[in-house]
Amino acid sequence: MTFRARTVASLSAVAVLALAGCASGASDDSDAAALGSESNPVRMGVVGASDAYWDVFVDAAADEDIAVELVDFTEYTQPNPALAEGELDINQFQHIIYLADYNVSAGKDLQPIGATVTYPLGLYSAEYGDVADIPEGETVLVPNDTTNQARALLLLQSSGLITLEEGGSPFSTLDDVIEDESAVEVKGLDAALIAPSLPDAAAAVINNDFLESAGLTSEDAIATDDPADPSARPYVNIFATRADDVDDEVLNQLVEIYQANDEVLEGVIQVSGGTAVVATTPKDELQASLAEVEEQVRAAGE
Repeated sequence: MTFRARTVASLSAVAVLALAGCASGASDDSDAAALGSESNPVRMGVVGASDAYWDVFVDAAADEDIAVELVDFTEYTQPNPALAEGELDINQFQHIIYLADYNVSAGKDLQPIGATVTYPLGLYSAEYGDVADIPEGETVLVPNDTTNQARALLLLQSSGLITLEEGGSPFSTLDDVIEDESAVEVKGLDAALIAPSLPDAAAAVINNDFLESAGLTSEDAIATDDPADPSARPYVNIFATRADDVDDEVLNQLVEIYQANDEVLEGVIQVSGGTAVVATTPKDELQASLAEVEEQVRAAGE
């Protein structure tokens, strides 16, 4: 196989629409060629194709005689519609909750076929070195945006600091905290303001994006959500395809190549600042998690 160079198409929202006639399977020539061949490369949508590990991945796929064309998007709102409309064969940029929200809102049925990594959310404290040291009645800060707040609350629950109504969900809010069964008081705050406010609280859940500016690293966390915990599964990042392609051999082989390549995984971890945790959750469990979250999205919208 001679396909070694990574091909990257950078798309704007307008250009996405223009791809309708360029999808794999959109012409007689591509219909006649096997998916992954040089004349019909797998079109994979990503956000951030300039990250060096994508070069490694594309070369590793070429070593297995699979040609991959990366399609680099500038916004997270673009890859799923492009995949749903057949302009891509697969994408990799999102976690299950994001996909569930898209499927429900757009009436689509994209499905995960493999896991990549999880970016654990951490609990930090300027005063206490262990969750068990936090006195009862103290205040813990969490982000006030919907997705991160629910995840932060689940982290506090798994750490034994609070109890949530009905065990909590990816859509839990502060109203779901059962106060008389919780050890601490939880307050919501804009995510960008939490790190500077850490000295004023017993602890705080801080988004990874704000750790560096606060002089913190992921190793400073006194607790993180466990990627192996079922409550963290909706936050696993995934490869997604159309429902008809979940058993496609070439697409599933690409997942295996990604998960088995140490250089790729090390690159992902490096780009994340050391926060990413490799995930290999089987696709049937990912799909079951997606179905569950989609039900929760629908219920939350009623």
